[in-house]
Amino acid sequence: MMRTRPLKVALLGCGVVGSEVTRIMTTHADDLAARIGAPVELAGIAVRRPDKVREGVPAELITTDATALVKRGDIDVVIEVIGGIEPARTLITTAFEHGASVVSANKALVAADGAALHAAAEAKGADLYYEAAVAGAIPLVRPLRESLAGDKVNRVLGIVNGTTNFILDKMDSTGAGYSEALDEATALGYAEADPTADVEGFDAAAKAAILAGIAFHTRVTIDDVHREGLTEVTAADIASAKRMGCTVKLLAICERAADGASVTARVHPAMIPLTHPLASVREAYNAVFIEADAAGQLMFYGPGAGGSPTASAVLGDLVAVCRNKLSGTTGPGESAYTRLPVSPMGAVTTRYHISLDVADKPGVLAQVATIFAEHGVSIDTVRQQGKDGEASLVIVTHRAADAALSSTVVALRELDTVRGVASIMRVEGE
Repeated sequence: MMRTRPLKVALLGCGVVGSEVTRIMTTHADDLAARIGAPVELAGIAVRRPDKVREGVPAELITTDATALVKRGDIDVVIEVIGGIEPARTLITTAFEHGASVVSANKALVAADGAALHAAAEAKGADLYYEAAVAGAIPLVRPLRESLAGDKVNRVLGIVNGTTNFILDKMDSTGAGYSEALDEATALGYAEADPTADVEGFDAAAKAAILAGIAFHTRVTIDDVHREGLTEVTAADIASAKRMGCTVKLLAICERAADGASVTARVHPAMIPLTHPLASVREAYNAVFIEADAAGQLMFYGPGAGGSPTASAVLGDLVAVCRNKLSGTTGPGESAYTRLPVSPMGAVTTRYHISLDVADKPGVLAQVATIFAEHGVSIDTVRQQGKDGEASLVIVTHRAADAALSSTVVALRELDTVRGVASIMRVEGE
């Protein structure tokens, strides 16, 4: 039997995502009520610019006083889609203090302060859900913390930023340089006017922190994630990857150590074989590849951003939280019982693709090979090209620790015969 008294929802933010959340809540009200077991009523929408035209958004619901809205005693659920650290953090904790559960799309806040937010929610018997914080409409958070809760996840490898995937895809498919591909992404609306958060890997690093924490039942913050962007990726790197039967992707990689005693989380460009499922992820799409003991290999794919996809994830969380409200329960909170340390990047082992500019004369290859051997880095393949006294060496290593590769590069730069290190890129997915 359906409850007639509605559950009241406060919405913080009414931009692209918030407007779409409002539209779906209005046009699908009957369906949402049937799925939840009670009507849901949008009781207020907090915005910074009340005079902005928002088509389909009831003007009478608009307020600039977000604090007063979340303090209302009749609010059951607060949806936060304003982003950033403050005032979002204060508004969310205030909502908990006044009895509301929270649905958030705020990856930056959850990645930076998730433990404190979970503790605040638990102290008040409230829910904190944030499916929309990672990869838009793609279900990832709930499968990791619920569907795979009985399994042991060992690795999460994914493309979690659509802007960077679009740029790298265009570089691969058209031969364009980074700047040209970025210009196209901006013109099409995939890249912001200031694309720093995307192209420097901050967005993906926040998502990696969230995924690693859930997957490995330990606390991982954005400060624990090694981060490299794609601004240094060149058309020559893309061409080298093609010659190896690979493509280049900006990857978020979260791994449990082989001995199970630690975890790592990192974001950086990498070459992956064309045979890997992630290699076929094109345009601005996202995909995440999960490896678990019992489930084996799983892949989640779909649109990772945008108003409608993100709103879909928000509404999915809203339904779950409202159901919990009706039954007087809460969903899964933070699971950090393993307390595993996060190893530094220097301890991570992977393969490397290194391109060196060297003098074209006898003995250079032997000198370079000696440096690699002295630092414990084993060479898999070497390709050499030379002309007019200059040459290039393209070296692919076997798996080596990042720290060992770094010391190798320092030593290579001290050789008179090495003119420069043109590029270094990791090789993943093998």
